[in-house]
Amino acid sequence: MLPWLRDAIFYEIYPQSFYDSNDDGIGDINGITEKLGYIRDLGCNALWINPCFDSPFKDAGYDVRDYAQVASRYGSNADLERLFRQAHTMGMHVLLDLVPGHTSEEHAWFVQSKRAEPNELSDRYIWTNSTFANADGMPFIGGESPRDGTYILNFFKSQPALNYGFGTRNQVWQQSPDSSAANATKHAMIDIMRFWLSRGCDGFRVDMADSLVKKDDEEKTETIRVWQQMLRPIRAEFPEAAFVSEWGRPWQAFKAGFDMDFYLDWRWDGKPNGYSLLARNTDHPETRSGDMSYFASDSPTTIDAFLADYLPQYYRVDGHGAFCFITGNHDSPRLAPRLSISEIAVAYAMFLTMPGIPFIYYGDEIGMRYQSLPSVEGGYRRTGSRTPMQWNNGRNCGFSDADPDRLYLPVDHSSGAPTVEQQQGDSQSLLNSVKELTTLRHRSVALRPDAPFAVIAAPLGSKTFVYRRGEGEHSLIIALNAGNTLQRLSHDALGLLTSPTCVVSRNARLTDSSLELGPSSYAIMAR
Repeated sequence: MLPWLRDAIFYEIYPQSFYDSNDDGIGDINGITEKLGYIRDLGCNALWINPCFDSPFKDAGYDVRDYAQVASRYGSNADLERLFRQAHTMGMHVLLDLVPGHTSEEHAWFVQSKRAEPNELSDRYIWTNSTFANADGMPFIGGESPRDGTYILNFFKSQPALNYGFGTRNQVWQQSPDSSAANATKHAMIDIMRFWLSRGCDGFRVDMADSLVKKDDEEKTETIRVWQQMLRPIRAEFPEAAFVSEWGRPWQAFKAGFDMDFYLDWRWDGKPNGYSLLARNTDHPETRSGDMSYFASDSPTTIDAFLADYLPQYYRVDGHGAFCFITGNHDSPRLAPRLSISEIAVAYAMFLTMPGIPFIYYGDEIGMRYQSLPSVEGGYRRTGSRTPMQWNNGRNCGFSDADPDRLYLPVDHSSGAPTVEQQQGDSQSLLNSVKELTTLRHRSVALRPDAPFAVIAAPLGSKTFVYRRGEGEHSLIIALNAGNTLQRLSHDALGLLTSPTCVVSRNARLTDSSLELGPSSYAIMAR
């Protein structure tokens, strides 16, 4: 593991919504630079910035029109390079968001590729050989270009898929991952990474990293090989660069060469994975009704189902990379107001003390609320998690001095909407609980990303969960009560032979013989 990652805590910034420094209603790069002190004081020493490149913004920047140019609404390349320098001066690192699987339909590559006459970019994207051909089960668009063919999509209509080849080929237009066209795509992506790394970027979060090679096998054999081919020269040239994948299967991501992989929130057809079971096991992210999440104190869900999903993955990759917990992200519904602040605090206590490297989504540290909003820039249901950061009780919650109707999205004006200013002076606030946890993580060897992890207690039918991080004298015991009733655990049940010391707690009390965990509580103890 890269040395700087061993003490990293990341802060994800959706640039449109973080801080507007020029009062045009949209957050910008200089706004991020102005707030680096706040991020550092929160305990985060690394950033992940969502796409900030030139784009028509049909998918909020995940439709890149020019990888080498900062979108004008965010500022300039010089502004971004200044952010890199200032962050480094403060001992912080910055990851940009790389979108390697597709571009905007307005990208110069695609404009060239869709021409009728063959050219050097004709096969930069995936095209069938006839406007009337089907796409072998993949989404496609036809009839919109002079070229006699249909093009494959990755997501929206505006996002044509780049050509990295096919693992299994059964159509004449499907090329090998080793074809000259697929190799040219790889080299183009290497050049993009090199462009920003040479200007001070410290690495990339990689969008849809597992989707490059189409019709790949279950183990993503060819996609893994493509990433190895792309990351090998970058690693040689920039050995301190870090890469985190949107993959969700860490044994594959680490084999591909990534340092980190996200434990993603998956809930397909009402069937949640382990991460979703913890905090987002619901059909209605904005309401409490039917919430079966573990951290919902009145739900019957225990920790067992999470452990059944997580532990096999943890043991499979232990020591080979960082399988990362997130408080949330730009694609996931925020936990508030569905969960209470006390329930969210317990969730964060777990996320910030588990193995891997934690990621905090902007505003989660104050319990910003998910809002039901009309779609903006292809956000649809995700739009409600992308609203402006709430700094204070001033105009537009301190996000911008622009007229409210010019804001990228409306701020939360509902009663009790949280702000940084309100919570900074409140020792019991969520913000200060997060600071307490990040401080502990930085100073404790037991909470390093690859420090040992072991389950101590997960009583059947109980919402308590006790685990150990570290070993020997360098170990901590973390005890959670996600339920709504008082729980008492003896020192023996905590795996303690001597009287422990409580180093961080919320709604918990340590006695000579037991630990009392109130409703929605946690305690972190040193032996």
